[in-house]
Amino acid sequence: MEALTRDIWAGLSVQEKEELLHGMIALCPAGMEYIGVRTFERFGQRTESGIFMHAGREFVFVPGDHVTLGWSQWQDGMNEQTSADLSETVSEYGVEDVDSFLASQMSPVREAAIAPMLVECHTQSLGWIEVTEEEALAVHGSEFAAELEQFKHSDLKGLEQYQAFRLERQGEEVRIQRYNEELTLEALLEGQAEAGFGLLTEDEWEYLYGGGCRTLFPWGDSFDYTMKLKHFGRLEGLTEIVDESVETDLALVAEDEMPYDLERPNFFGLQFAGDPYKVELTMDCTGGVLLKGGDGGEMICGGMGPLVGYLPASAAYYRNSNANELDWEDWMDSMYYRRVIRLTDLT
Repeated sequence: MEALTRDIWAGLSVQEKEELLHGMIALCPAGMEYIGVRTFERFGQRTESGIFMHAGREFVFVPGDHVTLGWSQWQDGMNEQTSADLSETVSEYGVEDVDSFLASQMSPVREAAIAPMLVECHTQSLGWIEVTEEEALAVHGSEFAAELEQFKHSDLKGLEQYQAFRLERQGEEVRIQRYNEELTLEALLEGQAEAGFGLLTEDEWEYLYGGGCRTLFPWGDSFDYTMKLKHFGRLEGLTEIVDESVETDLALVAEDEMPYDLERPNFFGLQFAGDPYKVELTMDCTGGVLLKGGDGGEMICGGMGPLVGYLPASAAYYRNSNANELDWEDWMDSMYYRRVIRLTDLT
């Protein structure tokens, strides 16, 4: 187990890592396949790790660590642009103490021991499940058939009927999803446990997103106004890539085809929604639900702009304090989850 902690893992040779990664298969559900070593680097953090595949879904090994999580004060402090933007935005809502406002939006500072684990690289929708055309027809009948036929002959990239079905164009194919209104938290947890997987805790999520950073964002205390964000586009109209960790050939990609910055893989090889309208399911120490990475778009809809509106999706330790006030069904449409295998029994 000691070799799987972050500091020691970083000092191992590729051969030593390969041996340990191959050994992890024995702890995984049947069907897990080891793919190979890959290096991930972003925001000044770097991890050489292993990629696994299970039923078409990628998992990555994340070494364990003992870290400080949560946020209550600045490490470096905001730059002038971020400070002025933040003060101006929150003052319109009667907020005078910016630091207290930010601290109230974050999880408390605490120490946490994070176990080494295999983590699903991409999230899965909790409220929507992939189905065939025949399965969708069986549920939604002629209404779905008419919508599908019209969609196939349109130029639309996607279509959604609220809490019913979704259509998404993928090349010549149409991806079909239906709303999974029957799912309960208990059924989700039970089903994943039976399959050999767990769900992330809030401590694990914050570690996976920020890597133990002590700054407000994984990249520092100041907002990055060069980012391309889903609901705002390129904030400063830039077309060049300013993050050196991006492969240089991305600079040749047209602006409208470039990925949104907060959706790109991080230093652990994990991808996050990068969208305040979406939330990721995690569990607290009592088995209750905590939603991370978003607020359902509440602050964006309130007109707070990219800096404050994107705090839920960009700040490493944002905690949605309003989540417990809504029923499970209220979040299903925008809720996502990822599976984890904790390697606490490796010998």
